[in-house]
Amino acid sequence: MNNYKLVLLLGVLMIFNFLLPAQDQVLTLDQAVRMARDQSQSSILAETRKENRYWRWRTFRSDFLPSLSMSGTLPDFNRSFTPVTQPDGTTEFQPVAVNNSDVMLALSQNIGLTGGTVFASSMVNRFDDFDNDVTRFSGSPFFIGISQPLFGFNQLKWDKQIEPLRYEESLKSYVEELELISIQTADRFFEMLLAQITLEIANKNVASNDTILKIGQGRYGLGKIAENELLQLELNLLNSNQQVAQSSLDLETARLRLTTYIGLMGAQDFYLDIPDEFPDFIIDETVALSEARRNRQDAVSFKRQLLEAQRDVAEARGNNGLNANLFATFGLTNRGDDLGAVYTNPEDQQQVRLGFDIPILDWGKQKSIVKTAEANQKLVSYTVAQEEVNFDQEVSTLVRQFEVLRQRLTVSKKADEIGERKYDISKNRYLIGKISITDLNLALQDKDRAKRDYIEALRDFWTAYYQIRRLTLYDFERNESLYITAPKE
Repeated sequence: MNNYKLVLLLGVLMIFNFLLPAQDQVLTLDQAVRMARDQSQSSILAETRKENRYWRWRTFRSDFLPSLSMSGTLPDFNRSFTPVTQPDGTTEFQPVAVNNSDVMLALSQNIGLTGGTVFASSMVNRFDDFDNDVTRFSGSPFFIGISQPLFGFNQLKWDKQIEPLRYEESLKSYVEELELISIQTADRFFEMLLAQITLEIANKNVASNDTILKIGQGRYGLGKIAENELLQLELNLLNSNQQVAQSSLDLETARLRLTTYIGLMGAQDFYLDIPDEFPDFIIDETVALSEARRNRQDAVSFKRQLLEAQRDVAEARGNNGLNANLFATFGLTNRGDDLGAVYTNPEDQQQVRLGFDIPILDWGKQKSIVKTAEANQKLVSYTVAQEEVNFDQEVSTLVRQFEVLRQRLTVSKKADEIGERKYDISKNRYLIGKISITDLNLALQDKDRAKRDYIEALRDFWTAYYQIRRLTLYDFERNESLYITAPKE
């Protein structure tokens, strides 16, 4: 019987909990951040950009893999009158009805080291003359070849160095985008939290000022306070009510910004939990710089920019002067009245072609192109060097600020507690006539300011916390990297 009652009681509690109004729901900073990273529009965009970069990487990888293709023409029919020169020099238009069909299977492979291409293929051609009822076959059962630029720019060689960096940069950029989402979520979270706290302060002030006004009216009736003091009490209550109205509007605006960003549309009634339990860890500046250089996309971007500048110089020089291309093939070929004859005792087939291009007079155009690329390389080198200095300064400055913000947070929390106690004491002293209304108002202002300063200190601390994670891609709380090494394919 006792078990039955226990189950019934638990069931009632579950139903009651389910029917609780939405305003009893609490949203923490950690929950808001996880929701934004999982379901917000910003996270969807980041995931889509990551996917696009992945397929660009796969496209690059495919350039170094064998390619098998089939091409052909089926059919190529022609019925027309064709001019034919006669023995006496005249021209007769003879009717023709022919068809040409061909199929070729080709296997090719790019050579990254030289920038050339090797290939192997097989092809067959069929010719039909319908007027004379004649069919002929020709083809090359097998032939291999190479196409090799000489003295020119090797795009594949540079792509092999640059594209892996670009892909690694994109993966790190994705992690940084997620950390940026955390920062923006924290900003909106504390915007709403500050509005929520301001509304709570305003409501408490209304209740407190209402109580004080009623007591003040009684004391005024006894002639213990002046009329101007009573008017000040009434003004305080009016201002408190006005503050409630404005704070309510600010809260709804901030709530909409937060819910829209984290993908929680429709959840209108909930309140935020104050994240006053902050992580307690020390950030070593040397470790932060080391992890930032190892994990962040900027470090990879610096290498990529320098390589791209070197590539541009190599391209300008490679296209300035003698350019030649070697094309050579060797294979077997044959012809016959049927398809089998093409593959019976085929004959050798060779082809070699060497083309070249030598600029003789270009009025200094090619030289200008090379000099421009070299000047740009210097500019990129100087720019990257300055960006590396700024990169280190940004990390070092934020690490130092983080410790200051931690100390400020401790002080602000204590000031908030003192402000509350001071106001309670001042309120009680005013009620017994020990202090003036001016002193009470000052205590009220100090209390409200201390509470808002504490929330602002929390906001600055948590924003810096997520900013450090973004700048270093390292979780100092768990001592682990936020970036997973790019997969080797």
